[in-house]
Amino acid sequence: MCCESKRRFLLLYATQKGQAKAIAEEIWQQAGAHGLEADMHCISEMDKYNLETEKDPVVIVISTTGTGDPPDTARKFVKKIQDKTLPPDHFAHLQYGLLGLGDSEYMFFCNGGRTVDRRLQELGAQHFYDTGLADDCVGLELVVDPWIDGLWLALKEALQLQKEKEGMNNAVDAVSRRGSTALHAVHELNLSSEVQNLKLEDEGARGSDVLPQKLDDINLVAPARDTEPSLVRSVPPVSQSALNIPALPPEYIEVHFEDTQGENPHLSSLISEGTTFEVPVTKAVQLTREDAIKTALLLELDIADTAFEYQPGDAFCVICPNNVSEVEELLHILGLSEKGNDFVCVKVKQGTKKKGASRPQHIPERSTLKFILIWCLEIRAIPKKAFLRALVECTSDVGEKRRLQELCSRQGASDYTRFIRDSNVCLLDLLHAFPSCKPSLSLLIEHLPKLQARSYSVSSSNLYQPGRLCFVFNVVELPADPSRPVSRKGVCTGWLAELVAPLLHPSKITLDTKGESSLTQKISIFPRPNNAFHLPADPSVPFIMVGPGTGVSPFIGFLQHRQKLREQHPDWEFGETWLFFGCRHQDRDYLFRQLRCFLENGTLSHLKVCFSRDSSTAEVAPPKYVQDVLRLCAKEVARVLLKDRGYFYVCGDKKHMADDVSDAVVDILSMEMEADKLEAMKILAMLREAKRYLQDVWS
Repeated sequence: MCCESKRRFLLLYATQKGQAKAIAEEIWQQAGAHGLEADMHCISEMDKYNLETEKDPVVIVISTTGTGDPPDTARKFVKKIQDKTLPPDHFAHLQYGLLGLGDSEYMFFCNGGRTVDRRLQELGAQHFYDTGLADDCVGLELVVDPWIDGLWLALKEALQLQKEKEGMNNAVDAVSRRGSTALHAVHELNLSSEVQNLKLEDEGARGSDVLPQKLDDINLVAPARDTEPSLVRSVPPVSQSALNIPALPPEYIEVHFEDTQGENPHLSSLISEGTTFEVPVTKAVQLTREDAIKTALLLELDIADTAFEYQPGDAFCVICPNNVSEVEELLHILGLSEKGNDFVCVKVKQGTKKKGASRPQHIPERSTLKFILIWCLEIRAIPKKAFLRALVECTSDVGEKRRLQELCSRQGASDYTRFIRDSNVCLLDLLHAFPSCKPSLSLLIEHLPKLQARSYSVSSSNLYQPGRLCFVFNVVELPADPSRPVSRKGVCTGWLAELVAPLLHPSKITLDTKGESSLTQKISIFPRPNNAFHLPADPSVPFIMVGPGTGVSPFIGFLQHRQKLREQHPDWEFGETWLFFGCRHQDRDYLFRQLRCFLENGTLSHLKVCFSRDSSTAEVAPPKYVQDVLRLCAKEVARVLLKDRGYFYVCGDKKHMADDVSDAVVDILSMEMEADKLEAMKILAMLREAKRYLQDVWS
């Protein structure tokens, strides 16, 4: 165990996509400026720390993934502390502070952190600092930055208390006399309430750089006619403020070009989640009309010759590349157009000051430059403030340098949110906006996150279509923005749409000498099983499905599976099934008109549809949204949930649908039970807890 001085504290992180690790590294970097030393480890490295014997304060940074689960790196740790045989004083010696990361767009906000926090409390551990819950929906930094600022005082108080406890003969008296003083000295923050109202102070955090503004040297104050700030322009007070900017992250990667040739790694080597399967796309259908607002595609994959298994309701991941033209553009800006196919060797920089520096797992030690930029790095990622801070050092123009400093500073927090975060600005946009910025390849590898595989809901049943897997998606369109003057398609959906374009026009496909399509495309996938979003184990149990737009996708698999079970087991009792579907226009984006076939053959008991943008000449306007139709069926919905103990499934958009559906269910329960809203909310919470109200939603 390192760092055994009394100024040491243990720093643990549990990350899924790298954010928790990056924040832990920021804490580690700032610790030295406060006379402290952080002993930092991934929470999965349980051989490198021992909470059972830990005497120093512990700081935990933990994210949330899936439907409120701890990240994969924390699973063993959580399983260990959830051992029911542990006594209630197991961690009575432990002092800790916890920072949870989450997204309030999802139901179980920060549940990964809450789970660990709650269990540590149950086992007797004590907070030395208030728990922070940071919301990626509005900007993690709104909570993370002030939480880190307040951490140092709390740590010093906790360490001082620990020192006094060890140095006094009467330890019990020492704890009672000093304990309340130390805890009251902790800087209190209302971290989990409305973070939008949290005001950041101008005084700089220790461990960051404070830059004075020299208006004589830097002409960034907008003239009278340009009083609005933009990505490249600031206005008072930001343009006239001294700035508190993050400390410069230490460099830790070096890249060497090689003259030798070879082969790039297989895509499966980039995935740590399990076995990958390369499968052909056998069918592609556009489900929407050309004049629909969104383009929805159905793709069919051939998994017959693989060991890939799934249940209706499961999800799976597609390994996708970055847009090749964007990669070419990036290479051009970096002056590396001629070197794209050259092999590079990526290693840790000798003498780096970064603790525990290692080559990122998603970066192969040896591959071509294009392979790294196409398959490994998320070049569309919204740049973090630490990345902006590093880009400052690569920028030669004084005005551009100052603006980048502002965007990563405490004073420029609202500008960062408005012009970078909310505008979905990426590295390419920054390099166009700040042309004197010329980052090195090693800097990109250090700061750009891993290119994540994209998750999709299965829209088929292996019982109904053996050896086939179907899924449905909207092609994501990102319109141009003042901060991002180029419109783009989604990384994965845009790539898939381009990949299957020939299948959408089968008359253009030619066959080779073996009779096979010369344009058959393959994609790499891996399973992502869903532990809960499945059909009821008892087929006699009724269930309700709510899935507007592409949210209907998993329910197609549900119904296919149910139809096949009915054919195979005519003697079984099957519960009634309800489907509430909605779209904008009946003639443009009614995705699955064959739903009526399920209705006609008895697989589906009730089909309720609505069309939000179609005009009506009826005296009483028809309902526009699925939540409106639910309310019209209030008695039946309440009966299925309460009397028949049925299941309720919701799939689709979180912000614009799932919350409204949840509110409608609360209203229905309140009305039909003749109970107040609070009691209805408790019933819904019980349904969630019993896994009878299930969601598969996205933001």
